[in-house]
Amino acid sequence: MAWLGAVQAQEFGPAKWGLGLRLPDSTDDQSIDQALADGRILRTHVMRPTWHFVTSSDIRWMLELTAPRVHRTISHYCRKLGLDSAMCTRAANIFERALDGRALTRGELSARLERAGLRAKGIPLAMLTIFAELEAVICSGPRRGKDQTYAQLAARAPNAKRLPRDEALAELTARFFRSHGPATMRDFVWWSGLTTVDTKRGLEMNGAKSVVVDGCTYWTVGNTPRPGKSGANAHLLPIYDEYLVSYRDRYAVPHGPRVVKSRSRGSVTFQHALVIAGQVAGTWRMPKTADGVAIDLVPLRTLTKLERSQVKEAGKRYGRFIGTPVTVSIAG
Repeated sequence: MAWLGAVQAQEFGPAKWGLGLRLPDSTDDQSIDQALADGRILRTHVMRPTWHFVTSSDIRWMLELTAPRVHRTISHYCRKLGLDSAMCTRAANIFERALDGRALTRGELSARLERAGLRAKGIPLAMLTIFAELEAVICSGPRRGKDQTYAQLAARAPNAKRLPRDEALAELTARFFRSHGPATMRDFVWWSGLTTVDTKRGLEMNGAKSVVVDGCTYWTVGNTPRPGKSGANAHLLPIYDEYLVSYRDRYAVPHGPRVVKSRSRGSVTFQHALVIAGQVAGTWRMPKTADGVAIDLVPLRTLTKLERSQVKEAGKRYGRFIGTPVTVSIAG
C-alpha cells in the first residue's frame, strides 16, 4: 500500500476491497482488518480532506507535508460552525488526555468534551476530530464491532518517520506518479491538496519525464509504464477507487468514448465500476439477499462472451476476499 502513497478510504468496506485488488489474490478482508487492528494501516484525514488509508510508518511525515493545506480547507467550515482555533486546540488536548492508554469511539469523545464544558455532536464533532488528526494528535484505533475508534497517534505509530519538507515532497510526488502515472500536474494537485508550485518542485526533484497527448502534458517518475496485455481483463472496482477518483483531468479517467454516465445512476466515479481492459464498461451494486452476496451488474455496452466470463471470475475473486459465495447477474 505504501507504493500508492495513500488510498482514499471514505467508504470503509469498499476501500478495503480496493486494497485487496492491489494485493496478492490470497489477501482477504480479515487480513486487512488485522492490519488495521495492529496499526500497520491507519485511517485518517491526510489529504483533500477525506478519509485515507496510510501506513503507520508514513503517517507523520505525510501529515506534516499536507496538513497545512487541509487546515486551510476546513477552516472555512469550522468558522461557519463557530469553531475557532482556540476551541479546536482545546478539543484536541481533551482528546489526547482521554485517549491515554485507550481507544474511544467518536460518541465517547463527545462525552469527554461535554464533561469539559464543550458540546459537540454531528458535523461539529467531526470537524474537531479532523482538526486533531491533522495536528497528529489522534488517528484510527482498533475497530470495535462496526464502530471506528480513535487512539493517540504517538501510540499507534511510535516509529513513524519524519522527513524534511523537500524530502517529503519529493517522496509523495514520486509515489503518486509511479503508481498513478502518467498523470498531469492538476491530477497531483487534486490528489494531494498541495500547490502547483509544490508539484513543479516535486517533479523537478524526481527528474520526471513528460509527454504531450492531445494537448495535455502527462508526467511519469521512474520507468515509463509499458502497455498492458491486449487481452481483456475484468475488475470490479469499489466506489471512490483510486483508479477513478485520483484524477482531476477527466481525459485521464478511462471512461471510453461513449461512457460518461451510467444509464440509471449517474457518474460512474461515484459508484462501483466495472473496468474491462482498462476502460470503464459498467456499474455494479450488491443488493442484500438471504443467501450469500449477489452482484447486479449494469453494462454500459454489449459484453462479449469472453468478457462476461471474466466478469464472473472477478465476482469469484470478490467472494474469496469477503469469504462468502458471490453470484453475478449481468443485465441485458
